[in-house]
Amino acid sequence: MEKYKSGFVSIIGRTNVGKSTLINNLVGEKVAIMANKTQTTRTAIKAIVNRKNSQIIFIDTPGIHKPKTKLGNTMIDTAFGTILEVDVILFMIEANSNGIGKGDSKILEKLKESHKKVILLINKIDLVKKEQIAKLIDLYSKEYNFEAIIPISALNKKEIETILIEIEKLLKEGPAYYNTDEYTDQTSRQLVEEIIREKALKLLDDEVPHGLYVQVEKMKLSNTKNKEKIYNIEATIYCLRESHKGIIIGKNGQMLKKIGIYARQDLEKMLNIKINLKTWVKVRKDWQDDDAIVKKFKLN
Repeated sequence: MEKYKSGFVSIIGRTNVGKSTLINNLVGEKVAIMANKTQTTRTAIKAIVNRKNSQIIFIDTPGIHKPKTKLGNTMIDTAFGTILEVDVILFMIEANSNGIGKGDSKILEKLKESHKKVILLINKIDLVKKEQIAKLIDLYSKEYNFEAIIPISALNKKEIETILIEIEKLLKEGPAYYNTDEYTDQTSRQLVEEIIREKALKLLDDEVPHGLYVQVEKMKLSNTKNKEKIYNIEATIYCLRESHKGIIIGKNGQMLKKIGIYARQDLEKMLNIKINLKTWVKVRKDWQDDDAIVKKFKLN
C-alpha cells in the first residue's frame, strides 16, 4: 500500500506572473483573488489539495515588488518568510522574460540561501515560441539545481496533474494537517473582504485599487421570510483620498452598486448561501503605514 504523504508548498514569483490563477486551478476552487493588477495578493493564503495518497497545502504569496510603504515591506517579508517554512517551493517566472530581471534575481538569491527543493514553473508559454522557452530553461538551470522545470499556462488545467505528481515525489510521509473536505484556511470573513476587493480591483482605474482595504464590520446569519438561511454582511471599503472615494462610489452610486452585486454573486456561489451585502466607502489616509492594519497581513 502506498504511504500517505503531506507537506507545505509555497508559490513565489514577481507580481502578476499568474500565481493566484494557478493556485485556484490546483485546488479547483476559488481561494485567491485574481485581477490583472500588481499587488493583488497581500498576504499568504493557504489552499489545500487533497489527493488519494497525499495532502498538499499550497501557500500563495504576495508578488515580489519594490516596496514603498509598511504594507509593501510586510508583503515582501511574508513572501520571503514562507521559503523557510515549507517543504517545496514553486518558483514561477514568465515565458516572455528577457533574461533574469531584478525581482527574479532577488528570489534566486533567497532560494540559494535556503537550499530548498524547488520546481521552476515557466508560465504563459502560449505567448512565446519554443525557442524562447528553451533559452529560459538553459538560463535558469545554470542558476539553481531545480528538482523539475515545467513549462505551463496557468489558465490551462492540463499541466495541473504534472505539477502535483512532481510535488508528491518530493514530499515525505506525513499526516493530513486539515480535514479532507477543506480547501482553504481563510475564514468566511476574510473571503468576503478579499472578494469585495477583487471586484473593486477589476472595475476601478489603476491608481485607485492599491489604496483599497476592505473590512467586514458585521456578518450575521439569519433566516429569510421563507425560512432560508441568509448572511447579512456589512463591509467598509477604505481608500486613501477623497477623490478615490468619489470614483469608488461612482455617479449616483452606480460603481459601488456594481462592486456589491458582483461580490454578492461570487460569495453566494462560494459559501452556498444567500447573501445580503451592504457596502460603504470611507477615507483613511496612510492606512498602508498603520501598524494596527498592516499586522493583519503578516505571516502567521
